[in-house]
Amino acid sequence: MAKLKAGMIGGGGDGAFFGRVHERACSIDGTRELVAGALRSSPASSLAAAETWGIQGYETYQDMIDAWKSGDLELDYAIITTPNHAHFAPAKACVEAGLPVLCEKPMTFTLEESEELAALVKEKNVPFVLAHTYTGHPMMMHARELVQTGKIGEVRKVVAWYTQGWLATALEGEDQQQAAWRTDPSRTGISNCGGDIGTHAFVAATWVSGLALKRVSARLNSFVKGRTLDDDFNVTAEMENGATALITATQIAVGYRNDNGFRIHGTEGSIEWRQEQAERLDVRTGEHDEIYWLGANFSFFSESVASYQRVPAGHHEDFFEALGNLHGTLERQIRRSRGEDAPAPFPHPSVDEGVAGMRFVKAAVESSKQDAAWVSM
Repeated sequence: MAKLKAGMIGGGGDGAFFGRVHERACSIDGTRELVAGALRSSPASSLAAAETWGIQGYETYQDMIDAWKSGDLELDYAIITTPNHAHFAPAKACVEAGLPVLCEKPMTFTLEESEELAALVKEKNVPFVLAHTYTGHPMMMHARELVQTGKIGEVRKVVAWYTQGWLATALEGEDQQQAAWRTDPSRTGISNCGGDIGTHAFVAATWVSGLALKRVSARLNSFVKGRTLDDDFNVTAEMENGATALITATQIAVGYRNDNGFRIHGTEGSIEWRQEQAERLDVRTGEHDEIYWLGANFSFFSESVASYQRVPAGHHEDFFEALGNLHGTLERQIRRSRGEDAPAPFPHPSVDEGVAGMRFVKAAVESSKQDAAWVSM
């Protein structure tokens, strides 16, 4: 079976983080490899970065797409790792050309762009995965299956969070690249904290439970002096079945790193998972607790989850493996679309979740501006 070949758009700048993460995640299973890229917005810098990475470089993403279309470059999918404002144009260009996409979240800069992109993906029937990294953790996938097959009964309440402390001071004023673009409305959009990590909490609440939100009441705060966008994000929501969801995110919690997780309470039990302890999943039934541990040798996993695991219990599979699983889902979609023999892909987030996430952030911003008034989704 030939390796799939990927081209990356963005991710090669000085101080960039996620480009190299995707490079490693792409190759983790030995069935995919990064071969080309338009890694920076400056043509000269893009070529220089590609040379440093040891891949075929292109001045622009359109040049890379054109090379693929003309047969001068072999590609199977594109990875988009640009800042938020630069997701839509390359994603649209790839989909229009028929090139599958793995796109970082949030999916686009605006809700309108998300809706247009989602319609185009469905029209062209092009494989597309939204890189909500944590949904690639097998225990988060297992939690989704348990909840949606009735393990804890009917969902009554969902609590999802993402707590960080790295923006508790004005890092953007110290020329810190990651802080600078995230707190800049022209590059990140209408919300910093909500768009960056609140969307992770939103996906945990909705993707795992299988329930959409009906309306939200939100309060967004900008605690650091001089910061335009929110660094603290708090939402109460009503879910489609009448359940309550509490979805919170913050970047000003001193001492916290990436405390992402969820608790879901149902009529017959509760389930809890934390990203910083990703190998463990707790299910509480009232009389006793069930603790599930990650391990490719454990029989309680369904094949849809087990087929994404790599090592026996007691060996850690974590961040890179989780993102690698999203690359794996796109690979499965691509291979099956070609008639190749590949396992069924897990239903990881795609364009529908991308649109819902953008709609959620927009509704939260509107609610906060109206003193936490209820806003319909």
